[in-house]
Amino acid sequence: MMHEETSTDTAVAGLRIADGRRTQVLLRQRPQGGVGEARCIAELEREVRDLQRANATLKRYVAKVLELNLEFPLPEAGFEATGIGGVAGRGNGTNAVAFSRRGAPAALRGIGAPSLKSLDRSPDRSPDRPPAEVEFRVLGPVEAVVAGRRIDLGAPKQRAVLALLVSRVGQPVSVDVLLEELWEGRPPPSAITSLHAYVANLRRVLEPDRAPRKPATVLRTRGRSYLLDNRAVDVDVQRFGERAKAGWQALDQRDPQRALREFEAGLALWRGPAYAEVADATHVAPEVVRLEELRLWVVEGRCATLIAVGAHEIAVSELAAFTQAHPLREYGCELLSVALYRAGRQADALAVLRSHQKRMAEELGIDPSPALQHLERDILHQAPSLD
Repeated sequence: MMHEETSTDTAVAGLRIADGRRTQVLLRQRPQGGVGEARCIAELEREVRDLQRANATLKRYVAKVLELNLEFPLPEAGFEATGIGGVAGRGNGTNAVAFSRRGAPAALRGIGAPSLKSLDRSPDRSPDRPPAEVEFRVLGPVEAVVAGRRIDLGAPKQRAVLALLVSRVGQPVSVDVLLEELWEGRPPPSAITSLHAYVANLRRVLEPDRAPRKPATVLRTRGRSYLLDNRAVDVDVQRFGERAKAGWQALDQRDPQRALREFEAGLALWRGPAYAEVADATHVAPEVVRLEELRLWVVEGRCATLIAVGAHEIAVSELAAFTQAHPLREYGCELLSVALYRAGRQADALAVLRSHQKRMAEELGIDPSPALQHLERDILHQAPSLD
């Protein structure tokens, strides 16, 4: 999971830096007038086409990894020209901070984004229906609650069956996929019998009041597949998506207090690594990567919101731990530098940027992005836009 996150961040940063660096080199080398200038323009156009193709390829790769079924938004470059944001004009004592334009992934902001239905894998959900009797919690070890009571999900392989089905809620999962995952590609002759027993046991605990011979309404059979009916269950992933989306929308509407409440409510749903028992399973791993990436965006969004409401020291404390755990996430470094500067620690803010620059050069052989270079200049010159 960490490998996917690091490679994605690195690829995005590399593309943006390569774009700026190649353009600067070509402009510096551009001859004045005549054939030389025409050749330079043609080369510039070729470079732009190459970058566009590479950018499109990267977006398709990230969309596949995160299984968002959309064009995953690459971060915009840096903070707004007016500073870090804008909670100005409210007269409520909040500091006028700017939010980074890349602060929210489009998948959560509602800007050219899919609806929550696409985000939470629940295409047939109706917002008007009553809460489901069965609730699944997968943002940590897999748990199930039926009629308000947590139930015993049985042996490890039986729990793994349920986890695989929850990761594809509303979609059929074939018997072959289940057998392959449960026995790591080497199912014994008795595997199909064991699988049928696991499903029967799960149906019994998920629908304890179901009459004999009455068709199951939660864990259904679909041909040679099983599925969890998303009209009959709730999943904490859905609630996390709702909170995350509401938080980013509140930031867009310059309402940091509401954004902070939403982000914290969403993060409170996490009890550990998502799908802890089967996080490495081939058919679950992409969903784990997707959820972890969204969680990191929400952590960064919460820290941006702390800066927005003037809680700079709290933001510094949390971002210091975050950037230590995720040193290549550029936005976290950007936020930490701004929080330090606004807390009156200009030298520390510059040290963070320069340490990040050194790490990028030594580990990846690349320069910091234009956004961080611009922020470093602003901090050095104590730009009014940072106040």
